[in-house]
Amino acid sequence: MASLNRVELIGNLGRDPEIRYTPGGTAVASFSLATSEKVKNKSGEWEIRTEWHNIVLYARLAEVAGEYLSKGKSVYLDGKLKTRKWQDRDGKDRYTTEIIGDKLLMLGSKNGSIPDGSDDQPSNNQAHEDIPHDDTDPF
Repeated sequence: MASLNRVELIGNLGRDPEIRYTPGGTAVASFSLATSEKVKNKSGEWEIRTEWHNIVLYARLAEVAGEYLSKGKSVYLDGKLKTRKWQDRDGKDRYTTEIIGDKLLMLGSKNGSIPDGSDDQPSNNQAHEDIPHDDTDPF
């Protein structure tokens, strides 16, 4: 049976990207992204509800995000959901669901894309190949 794991978000960064590196040298960026929607509350009044998402980027996309993104910037993100297991200080299993980004566009810039300093932008298919698909925790 076919399945689909895809997430598309437009939102604002809640904090500057934090850049780390795996033991193999792959860059990993993590940051929070806020999305908001207008909904009616129980009394019939409109209010804004904000959802916070944990975002993780790998390889060149992580490096570019670290260089060009900062808290408050508006972006479009295309990616997939991934839940990872980790242990807290007491040895208890914990789970975190993150969005692993495959494509990122800055909104409000001249052409909408993040500059990377080169003229040979990878196609969407090539961008997917650059992302490590292992279960190791880069943190």
